[in-house]
Amino acid sequence: RAALDRATVLLSMTKGGKRIDNVWGSGGGQQSVKHLVKEIDMLLKEYLLSGDVLEAERCLQELEVPHFHHELVYEAVVMVLESTGEKTFKMILDLLKYLWTSSVITMDQMKRGYERVYREIPDINLDVPHSYSVLERFVEECFQAGMISKPLRDLCPSR
Repeated sequence: RAALDRATVLLSMTKGGKRIDNVWGSGGGQQSVKHLVKEIDMLLKEYLLSGDVLEAERCLQELEVPHFHHELVYEAVVMVLESTGEKTFKMILDLLKYLWTSSVITMDQMKRGYERVYREIPDINLDVPHSYSVLERFVEECFQAGMISKPLRDLCPSR
């Protein structure tokens, strides 16, 4: 009973509770989707500042959610669509290529990420008018790099 009372107190603490959660194993798939999306967004922004693919890979692996890697693909492609320069385009291409060749991101996760972008491109295009042409170019580069299949490339929507 004393142990349960102590555990209740520790888990109800705001800062201590997070650490205890990790110690007791509620990481990985136990994290909320909202939290994972925020972590992936921060990972991508940090990568764009540092250019360190190894650090980006390490951070992605630490999340322990291989079933959610499609979110990284989706967020990365959306960042490319929303960017104005070539730097983001090339850096995200390099990151996805690295994560693909190192087998961190599987074919299924890559496919799911792209399919989600394809579904949402009409809405994205409302905020970013040139997004269709950027998407077509990015998809073609990914196909040339061997990251996506021909059928997935052919599904890419155009105006």
